[in-house]
Amino acid sequence: MKYFGLLWANLKRKKLRTILTLGSFVVALFLFALLAIVKTAFSGGLEVAGADRLVVINKTSIIQPLPLSYRDRLARLPGIKDVTFANWFGGIYQDPKYFIPQFAIDTDTYRQMFPEFRVSDEDWQAFVADRQGAIVGEKTAKKYNWKVGDRIPIKGTIYPGAWQFNIHGIYHGSKPQEDTSQFWFHWKYLEEGTGRTGTVGWYTVRVSNPDDSAAIVKAIDQMFSNSPYETKTDTEKAFAAGWVKQMGNIELLILSIGAVVFFTLLLVTGNTMAIAVRERTGELAVLKAVGFSDSFVLFLVLAESVLVAVLGGALGLLCGKLLAAGGDPTGGLLPIFYLPPRAIITGAIVTIGVGLVAGIIPAVNAMRLRVVDALRRV
Repeated sequence: MKYFGLLWANLKRKKLRTILTLGSFVVALFLFALLAIVKTAFSGGLEVAGADRLVVINKTSIIQPLPLSYRDRLARLPGIKDVTFANWFGGIYQDPKYFIPQFAIDTDTYRQMFPEFRVSDEDWQAFVADRQGAIVGEKTAKKYNWKVGDRIPIKGTIYPGAWQFNIHGIYHGSKPQEDTSQFWFHWKYLEEGTGRTGTVGWYTVRVSNPDDSAAIVKAIDQMFSNSPYETKTDTEKAFAAGWVKQMGNIELLILSIGAVVFFTLLLVTGNTMAIAVRERTGELAVLKAVGFSDSFVLFLVLAESVLVAVLGGALGLLCGKLLAAGGDPTGGLLPIFYLPPRAIITGAIVTIGVGLVAGIIPAVNAMRLRVVDALRRV
């Protein structure tokens, strides 16, 4: 901090150039934060997936049903502790562009299967007692300004008709990356409204020992092989990863874009520092002439490069954090819209690294500068 005034004076020497360089870091780190948010949105389910949960779907496709009778057969299988099921609903609230994940659930078992979704006992009991009851995630409730006691009309698409729901509770996630955009209602209400009895969308089962998951996956699929409704079972994490893969290699795309951005930023910053050092050749020579060491000159140039990077990077990450705090701007396509702390730390490390690498060549050249040669150029 002793020489901060000198560094700050050097930055103010060419204000436009400094602003443009800072702007490059702001844009680059904001883009980095945005890419990290998108990556978290697509892979967030992998991080919060239960290690002891398996998902059982129809082997043909998840949109194909499974018999309700499978529930008891799954429950009797050795190693399985709990079983629940759900159905995708796919209704529309007000406008088709407003996407809400809606699930018809088994009210007797769903809450125990997903304890990370927190709702009060009182609200849950009120929900269970009302066949038209619903529980909604805090994110969706906030988005539409819903509150307990509201009656919500939803237009069915897969299951046509005008469906009415009474909100009895709002659930919260135990972690910031939990999906709190879902809408739950009674599976029995769906069954009664459609007249389609005896089928469900998929099962979620909890195993007693996660180490036995591979063997239980195999046992489940073997039990229902050669039946009219064969199954495909995966761990919850593998199931979530499968959905991510359908969107393409998101991680490779993000890494590629990030690498190009930071390489370009490295070139821009390196060129800026080289010009700045060349403009101050005489001043650096004077510093050496009055007794400042070569290592001090090296440190001075590197510190200036890192200072520009840190200021611009901090502003860029702050903009990314503010964007995430504002919630999902995509209308529900990215329900987990969150900038994780590790992304901020990674961005900060990369920013400092770019500042150091960009400044190292100009700094070394300044350190090697001979006083006589430098003064001769003036």
